[in-house]
Order: sequence, then C-alpha cells, then structure tokens
Amino acid sequence: MYAIIAGIYIAQIAGAQTSTEALLAEVEVVSRHTFSDVIPSQTLSGETLQRLSTLNIADALRYFSGLQVKDYGGVGGLKTVNIRSMGSHHLGVYYDGIQLGNAQNGQTDLGQFSLDNVEEITLYNGQKSSLMQTASDYGNAGNVYIRTREPKFRHGEQTHFRSKVKYGISNMLSLSAVLEQKLSPKVKSAFSIGTLTSNGRYDFRYKRRNYDGTIAYDTTAVRQNGDVQLIRFEGNIYGLMERGSWNLKAYTYQSNRGIPGAIVNNNWYNGERQTDSNNFLQGSYQMDVTSLYTFRALAKYAYYYTHYRNLDPRLQLTDNIYRQQEGYFSTTHALELLPWLNMSMAYDLKWSRLSSDMMTCPTPTRWTNMVSLAASLSLSHFNAQASLLYNNTRDRGEPSVTGTAPVGLMNDVSRFTPALFLNYYLLQQNSHRQALPGGQRSYAQRSLSVRAFVKNNFRMPTFNDLYYKEMTTSVLRPEKATQYNLGLQYDWHAPTPASHVASGASAGQAPAIETLHFQADAYYNDVKDKIVAYPGGQQFRWTMKNFGSVHITGIDAEAYIRARYADLHAGLRLQYTYQKAIDVTDEHRANYRHQIPYVPWHSGSIILDAEWKGITLSYSFIYTGERYNQQENIQRNYMQPWYTSDLSLSYQWVMKRTEMRATLECNNLLSQDYDVILNYPMPKRNFALSFQVSM
Repeated sequence: MYAIIAGIYIAQIAGAQTSTEALLAEVEVVSRHTFSDVIPSQTLSGETLQRLSTLNIADALRYFSGLQVKDYGGVGGLKTVNIRSMGSHHLGVYYDGIQLGNAQNGQTDLGQFSLDNVEEITLYNGQKSSLMQTASDYGNAGNVYIRTREPKFRHGEQTHFRSKVKYGISNMLSLSAVLEQKLSPKVKSAFSIGTLTSNGRYDFRYKRRNYDGTIAYDTTAVRQNGDVQLIRFEGNIYGLMERGSWNLKAYTYQSNRGIPGAIVNNNWYNGERQTDSNNFLQGSYQMDVTSLYTFRALAKYAYYYTHYRNLDPRLQLTDNIYRQQEGYFSTTHALELLPWLNMSMAYDLKWSRLSSDMMTCPTPTRWTNMVSLAASLSLSHFNAQASLLYNNTRDRGEPSVTGTAPVGLMNDVSRFTPALFLNYYLLQQNSHRQALPGGQRSYAQRSLSVRAFVKNNFRMPTFNDLYYKEMTTSVLRPEKATQYNLGLQYDWHAPTPASHVASGASAGQAPAIETLHFQADAYYNDVKDKIVAYPGGQQFRWTMKNFGSVHITGIDAEAYIRARYADLHAGLRLQYTYQKAIDVTDEHRANYRHQIPYVPWHSGSIILDAEWKGITLSYSFIYTGERYNQQENIQRNYMQPWYTSDLSLSYQWVMKRTEMRATLECNNLLSQDYDVILNYPMPKRNFALSFQVSM
C-alpha cells in the first residue's frame, strides 16, 4: 500500500497523458491487495506524540498496553521493551518498514531514536494484517512500526523547514532541524539532524531496608557517570512512479556516554563508558505490476561499532571493541485471486557478522533464510488471515585470536511456524445523520467485532548467548512460544464532516463526541526452552542453558474518547494491563509458579489533553504495580508500585506564515522516588522548556 499526498500531479495518479496540476485535500491511494484489519493495532501519532513529555521512542511506548519498558535511568540510559512478558527478543522493531537488527544481543536500544521526525508509532500483537509485509514480520510475537514524517506539499510549496530546541534536567540541551524539499513533481526529500548533550546528573533518593525491616540507607544523592553527547542524521528521498513508489534512507547515530551503573552498598560511581557508531542505508521499491499483482523489494546494509571501557580502578580494567555488520534483502509478492481472496509470498535473506578484539571471542557469521506464505479472506462481516513461515538459520564461526573455536554452532536450524487470525463483525452500521450541501449525506459509523488468533513463533539464541566465553555452552535450542488471543472491539465515529463542522460551531453549541473506541484482549502465552543464565561453578562466570518454561496469562484493555465543545477539543486515552507470568520450569524449585522478575500484575496509563485556540494542556499518568526483582517472590525481592504524573502546557501561534510552538513540561510532578530496575534510580521532579519553529 502506498499513499499519494496532495499537491502531486493528478494525471500521474490516474495514468493519463496530461500535465494539468490540481490542488486537492489529502488523498490516499490504496493498493487493491488490502483488507480490513483482523487484529487492530495500538497507535500514537501526530499531535498526540507532540503533547506527551517524551524525548525518544522508548518513552512513547510506555503508553501502550501489554508492553513493559526497562529503563536504566538518565537521558542516555539503556531502554528496551518487553512484550507481554515474553522478553525483548520476541518483539520486532521496524523503522519505515525494515526491521532494526542486533544479532549480538537481540535487543534494540530504543533510546537511540528520537521523536523529532516521527509521524506515527504502531504496535501489533501477533502480526499486522497487511499482506504487503516481509517474511520477518511473521516471525515475531509482536511488532512495533515506527513511521517517520513524509513531506506533504501544498500547491506552490517547494520547501519546509522545522527546528526545535529543548532544555531540561541534567543540563540537557537538545537541538534538531528538519529540511523538506520538493525536488520535482515526482521526487521529494527530507533531511533531519539532531544533537543532544547532558551531564547526566540528577538528584535521587536512595532508601533500602534490612531483612528485619529496619532502614539500612536513606539519603539523597546525585547520579553520576550518566553524561551523554550524541548526534543523529537521517536523509530520505521519496519517489513516485505511475504505478508505484520508492524510498531511499541513510541514517547515522554517533554517541559517547557514561553508563551510570547500579547503586549498591552506597557506591555512587561507576567507571563504565561506551562509544557507539550505528549506521545503515536502506531502500524500498513497490509497484502495482497489474491490477491484480503487487511487487515490493527492500534492501539494507548496517554497520554497528561499539567501544566499551570499564575505567573503575577497583575492578578489572576492560577495553573492548565490537563490530557488527548486517545485510538484508526482501521481496514480497501479493496477488488478488478474487475480490475477497488475496495471497502473498515473501522471501527474506539476512546476513550478520560479529567481530571483537577480545582474545577469546570467535567471529561468528549467521545466515538466515525466511519464506512466508499468507492468505487473507475478506467478506462483509468476516475477515481471516492464515500464514506459514519457514525459517532456516545456519551459523559459521572463525576461531578467536587465541585459536579458540566457537562452540554451540547453530549449524542448520529449520522451523515452520503457522498462524491463524479471525475477526467477525457483530455490528457494522452507518446511520444517516444529516444532509449536506451539494446533495451529500453525512453518516455516523459504528462497529462491534470479536477476534481471535493462535500463533507459533521462536527466537534464535543470540551471538552473546552462544559464543562469548564468559557465557557459553555446547548446545542451545531455540526458544519456542505459542500465543493464544481472544478480543473484543467497539468503535463509533461521528459523521464526516461532523454537523458542527459543516454548519459552523458556535459558542452555545452542545458538546459533541467525535470518536469513541474501546478494545480488550485476553491472552495466554506458553514459552518453552527459555534461555536463561545461571552461575556455573565460578563466581562472575555464567552459563547459558535451556531450562525455562513460562506460562503467561493476561488482559490488555484500551479506551479512547475525543470530544469537542465550540473551540475546545479534548481527548482521553486509558490503558490497563493485567499479567500473570509464572515460572513452571521445575516443581521442585523454590520459585515454582512464582511471578517472573520485573513483571507487575497490574499496570496502566492515562493521557488527557485539551486544546483551545492554540493553547494545549496535556496530562499523562503511568502506573506500575508491585513486582519482584528476582525469581523468588519473597519479601527480600519485593518492589513497591510506582507511578509518575507528567504535565505539559504549550502555545502555538502563527507569525508571518511561520508557525511557532512553545512548551513547558513538568515531569514526575509529585516527585516520587522509584526504580524501574532495582538500584537504577529515576529522576525526581524536573522541568523542561522547548521552542519549535516551522515554516
């Protein structure tokens, strides 16, 4: 599917032989090989993202149900995401359609990606319904899709420019700029650059109790070694063809940061530092070859450089460099067999290579081939999607400098993973509301649907799991999981255009609800051969083993309402998650049927915003309930619930065709002391001020 935006040549859309240029409202042209979503998504986009007190992608994902963000504190701290208690390795993160990879440890640090040029973030549990997706899309328990802003030009416009400056906690100064240029009627470009510096220092309270309940420590200190200096650059070129589109993207991220480390036994300083250089080049090409057949190709090359140092004189000095290369190629073919039946086939090839200057670390190379077959059925009240993914992985390894041969090679691992998604509409109704000028009619839309899916998936052991001498074993099996889901969704949309818009809203007009949405899902996940680490005979030496088995039962619920009263627009978004994730590995162990670490039974969020004549007030609340930081659910490992309230106030105005926005944020409004991860304290109350100019 591809979108064609207002301001382009209408003749090129239709394929006519004319050069007449016309101005339209935004138009979306959709490939025929699509159908209604079987499993709807959770989405944050546009103004909602701007209103949140968020700095990066990880901050925004905290507002999705079913996700837990592990935040190690500070502006430059590591931030990873866990989906429905299955672990970060089971979540795929896609940046403009292509997965962000990391074969070294299988986790993507989402703190490295800014929101300055992001248009939309979408979460799918299971997989998304579109058939125009890569084979790797079918291989994850859930996927996050990050879509950057594509330029939209009105008639006569050639250039857009947007810049933003933000200052906040820890002397954090963030500068960003975006330049959009229309190169021709068919080609446009977008370039963005951003820098951030911070000393990483912030006040926190450190309070710990002894086993008998007495207070061991209770003091206020300043977080150390959390400084960060980084720069990002991204360039995009978008092209349109008579029956398709293409895109080319270049991205680079350079950073030098301290790693704050854990606060243990009154030790405030950590000597770890890390330098990163992440670079990738990717491209996409899509065409409707005929009215029944659509083709898409994707390609990517990535190079990651990491320099890790531990300069703490009390510990063993460490100075290691890691280099990772990744190559990726994918093709997708979608065919419309009947108006209500579509099929697709996709093939992905991935290549990953990791090298290090560690004397004992071998150089592994991984080849992955994936083939997917999918079919979709779309009837008036019933939608279905079935898919089958074949995954073949083969590792090769070169000996280390000392001659150590890699052990645990995944010589030839093949798996078939099927999935089935069903959706049935109990109610689909367009009710007549109003006749509009020109003989048009306006309708309110209501729908009520039930859905279900079952899916198998697995994840390969990472290079860290298999080949690092400190964490190695002779054999590891892939981690397997089965997902079951049953859900309900209700949607109501006001007539478009709504009556108060068509007739002109007045100050005395009654409040009008524009959108009402509710969805809830109950799910059960069975994870087997879970890969875990345990002490292996010597202190500080760990061994990787397959012996984990986890049963996960949960409920995700989300509600959203948008309303208008005269010039006042308001929205309320509620999200709630219940999860019971228990370890059922061994009934003879002390932690049998205990909740796994860091998974709360209850969590949720609230987003409330109101906009009036350019003034926007936004309030967001995040709650994480009680949980445990170790495998045994005993008082020693108990962590109290935490919650944060964030408030932002912004004003937007126009001066000589230049749009300006000033925003004041107050984060952790109640100044609560809390840890997301034990001994990694988060900041207390803090403020930020930003100013944005768009022209």
